[in-house]
Amino acid sequence: MKCPNCSSKDIGKIGSHQFYCWSCFIELTVNGGKMSVYQVEKDGTLSSLDDLFCVSGAAESIPHLQAAN
Repeated sequence: MKCPNCSSKDIGKIGSHQFYCWSCFIELTVNGGKMSVYQVEKDGTLSSLDDLFCVSGAAESIPHLQAAN
């Protein structure tokens, strides 16, 4: 899996459908074939970056994530 933001492969799993990029510090959520991208703010809240990425259907191109759903 590559990060949709920085193309790094340094992705860690932090939950059943949640992943974290250790290179650019964004969180990815895969649910129902849709991937959402979030920026982690200093206070720990998440800000959606979905309007910056065309990620609908992106999870379908990642077979090992699809199997995890």
